[in-house]
Amino acid sequence: MNRTTLSLIAAATALAAVTGFASLSAPADDGKTAATATPKLLPVERTSLVCPAPSVSDLADTTYTSFTPAGDTPGGSTTGTAELAASSVTSAGPDAAATGDKKDEKDQKDDEKKGDEKKAGDKKADAPAKAFLTVKTPGAPVSKTADGADTPALVGTATGLLAPGWTTQQSTVDSVGGARGLLGLSCTAPDTDFWFPGASTAKSRQDYVHLTNPDDSAAVVDIELFGKNGALKSEAGEGIPVPARSSVPVLLSTLTTEASEDVTVHVSTRTGRVGAAVRAADDTAGSDWLTTSADPAGTLVLPGIPADATDVRLVAFAPGGEDADLKVQLAGADGTITPAGKESLHVKSKMTASLDLADVTKGEAGSLIVSPAQSNSPTPVVAALRVVRGKGSDQEIAFIPATGPVTARASVADNRAKGSTLSLTAPGAAAKVKVVASAGSGGGEPAEKTYTVKAGTTLDVTPPVPGGLKGQYALTVEPQSGGPVHAARMLALPEDGVPMFTVQTLPDDRGTVYVPDATEDLSILGD
Repeated sequence: MNRTTLSLIAAATALAAVTGFASLSAPADDGKTAATATPKLLPVERTSLVCPAPSVSDLADTTYTSFTPAGDTPGGSTTGTAELAASSVTSAGPDAAATGDKKDEKDQKDDEKKGDEKKAGDKKADAPAKAFLTVKTPGAPVSKTADGADTPALVGTATGLLAPGWTTQQSTVDSVGGARGLLGLSCTAPDTDFWFPGASTAKSRQDYVHLTNPDDSAAVVDIELFGKNGALKSEAGEGIPVPARSSVPVLLSTLTTEASEDVTVHVSTRTGRVGAAVRAADDTAGSDWLTTSADPAGTLVLPGIPADATDVRLVAFAPGGEDADLKVQLAGADGTITPAGKESLHVKSKMTASLDLADVTKGEAGSLIVSPAQSNSPTPVVAALRVVRGKGSDQEIAFIPATGPVTARASVADNRAKGSTLSLTAPGAAAKVKVVASAGSGGGEPAEKTYTVKAGTTLDVTPPVPGGLKGQYALTVEPQSGGPVHAARMLALPEDGVPMFTVQTLPDDRGTVYVPDATEDLSILGD
């Protein structure tokens, strides 16, 4: 087999890793296809995660819980690593520069002299920091706590048997000030494009988008802001440098002079890749993380609205060239209904639209479904919900972005003996779902339970708890049969009369990928 043949195989394998599917064939002497390498579904061998700096408060306490579900291992591997370590540069304070990290000013000035757009793109990071959190065995979560404003952003990689489905939950309790609340997020995979409907540049909000670079070379990021009348005037959001293995927070209100209550944030990279999340703080309703919406689509599901939500606000954005007319429905315990007087939303192209749904759940947990008002004309949109529990000075805020279905498996870490609620939504056909509770980070026996979700409903349950639980545990959701299922977990930790809570959606963990069958006879490709 010559170099050409090997190159073709390598190209096909790379295509499988990027797209999730590849087929490999070659023509026979008569010009017809003689053989096809059938792709196989195999566990991924490498996964990356980034966790933003959790807080600017000296009184904040953060719990990290990291977990890889038990299951098939790549190539039968019996080894692997999964570690999170501190980023080499982090500036999480309110005085962070809008266009970069003040700690890196010297590098920025040197690069400006060279006219290099990458801003230290050729500079290599220092040696990796000592591991902060390490997973050693699939199915066994590990937890660690940190406190204060100096807790850095984390970057990490899992390989081998610890890569498929690796997840980490970051949960922060901040009890004082305008940013008080329970802030939670599942640490994100790095990417090149993110949408955040539901952010704000209003005077009552302090919203930071945290950009975390896990790689060994710098990334360059653009941030666009869109309000109800279109793009907000901004020049400071272009070409933001994010140094290697570093995290840069950007205060959204410093990117524009326009104050807008509902803003859609678009983060994209010119070079490299980053993890991105928005830390939103409201003067009266506390704070939480806003994570990215699912990719633009005609129909979206936003699962896990609490039964006692006192105010729900839908924010949507149409990134394409056409307006979107959306039908708004609530999937509750007994079926799907149209909220009276809140049945539709018109979203103009490249403009942010919102719909105040008030206490739409009326004491019954549910999930929102937005779809084209006319089924023959779907226009892709992104969307998120701003959800409030409590009233007056005892309010608490959380966000629910649109999320895709759990096609094979999804996990969420940091569940407690009390306070976790799992929402399962079947927007189409009925579905059967297995939920597995792992052992605890300090001990306990795994447990599992199977649920049936009726068509067009949301099933809100207290999930199984490990026997003899010590510490935090993880939940893994695995559809067994039926139609698509969307999932979310609410973690509630009330404190001093404030119903502190956070909601994490559970997109599929993409723990498997299609690759060509390397055992096929490829000699037909020629010498």
